[in-house]
Amino acid sequence: MTGSDRRVIRCVGAIVHDSSGRLLLVRRANPPGEGRWSIPGGRVESGETDSDAVTREVAEETGLSVTVGRLVGSVERPAPNGLYAIHDYECQVTAGVLRAGDDASEVAWADSATLATLPLTDGLLGALSDWNCLPRA
Repeated sequence: MTGSDRRVIRCVGAIVHDSSGRLLLVRRANPPGEGRWSIPGGRVESGETDSDAVTREVAEETGLSVTVGRLVGSVERPAPNGLYAIHDYECQVTAGVLRAGDDASEVAWADSATLATLPLTDGLLGALSDWNCLPRA
């Protein structure tokens, strides 16, 4: 497969901190990253804006409603027959009760000490560090 034959799958992620500076994480229930912790997010559906997709994914995976802020950064990860192009946005919680749902087997607010103990999806820690988005607690 040549580079031009690769399918690009647009995805989004939500970087959410609570009032204590902890980072919102979900444990993936399905591939890719099954069993590993990551930020909430997923594929952008046809006709959706990134903001709409972030809002939907956070609600589905965590039960929380968010307002979507600035684009923090983007990464690319391998996908079957292609590439995931992931765009991560800063978000603020506006409502809801934290609970695991949809593609998440668990959800948690993680401080720095907790984050250091979790099996994370590939590249997450480096990206969050590069973007100055690690837990502040």
